[in-house]
Amino acid sequence: MLWTYQNQIVGEIPEGYIGFVYLITNLKTGQKYIGKKLAQFKRTKPPLKGKKLKRRSTVESDWREYWGSSDRLNADIQSLGPENFTREILYYCKSKAEMSYLEAREQFERRVLETDEYYNGIINCRIGGSTVLRQRLQEQSQAKTNG
Repeated sequence: MLWTYQNQIVGEIPEGYIGFVYLITNLKTGQKYIGKKLAQFKRTKPPLKGKKLKRRSTVESDWREYWGSSDRLNADIQSLGPENFTREILYYCKSKAEMSYLEAREQFERRVLETDEYYNGIINCRIGGSTVLRQRLQEQSQAKTNG
């Protein structure tokens, strides 16, 4: 099952974005799951022989095959099959703070803990405010009202 963004199939994460906030929907029951996913991981290797600095690189994450961290959701995917679920990217994000904030905002706005309509069983967030985060959120808000 592929990811979609604004009804378009996603083959690659656009340049400059590190991850996304997503919505998975069970087509049989209507239950949903809100989550976030990094598109790349930073990998650190030990220094080469005779060198002091660690080697750092980025590696693509498992975002293409990812189905969320909810045990109930993953059990339903196993029993019903992935063809009975949709995976939609709600927001592309340029920072971890932006990703965490937007995930938590969606979860609170949708009241995911107050209904059985969502697989989410926890809202876990720790977000520090910054000028960059506020600017990105303003950009997204303007894009939503203009588009």
